[in-house]
Amino acid sequence: MAGFTLEGNFVSVASLSVTFLEALVAIVFAFVVCRKLPSLEKWIITWLVYDVLTHFTLEGPFVYFSLVGSVNNTNHILAEVWKEYGKADSRWLYSDPTIVSLEILTVVITGPLALMLIYAIYFNKHYRHFVQITLCVCELYGGWMTFCPEWLVGSPSLDTSFPLYFWIYLVFFNGLWVIFPLLLLWHSWKGLEVMYKTMTTTTTTSKKKKK
Repeated sequence: MAGFTLEGNFVSVASLSVTFLEALVAIVFAFVVCRKLPSLEKWIITWLVYDVLTHFTLEGPFVYFSLVGSVNNTNHILAEVWKEYGKADSRWLYSDPTIVSLEILTVVITGPLALMLIYAIYFNKHYRHFVQITLCVCELYGGWMTFCPEWLVGSPSLDTSFPLYFWIYLVFFNGLWVIFPLLLLWHSWKGLEVMYKTMTTTTTTSKKKKK
């Protein structure tokens, strides 16, 4: 906590501002570009756009920095976001192999899946729930593999002594990628249930007409 200086305060605010700006962009996109969709779908797309922006504009550079060196030894402005987050979880500073491996999958697979899901929702594609379930499982798996190995060895890389690091960086931001995937899995469950009931009703009606 002694390192939390005026300069550190500025970096914290700037880093958080980046994430909130991306959230604002996501809201504008969903409610302007997708304004004809039902309200629930607009909020789902809001999350998905924020998800895509995070994967490509923040985690994408992280992967690059980590493959050519490390975040801690990079002077790029986007590295400052990860240096700030690294105060809560130092693995992000020094190219931890597990973290980098997961982030490569996130950028290469999860980001494109989120884009595909946005497309599927907007154009009402039949594969929407398949993609939605796959995306959610990938997100939850990524979160589990990010923290479970660390917990098993006593969390030596995590700094939970300062409320900002613990509640905002670790709990809030990582919690988003647990809560929203779980909600979307439930949404797909209910959506598939409705589709099954509709299909069953249609089949029953068709059989009755044939008789």
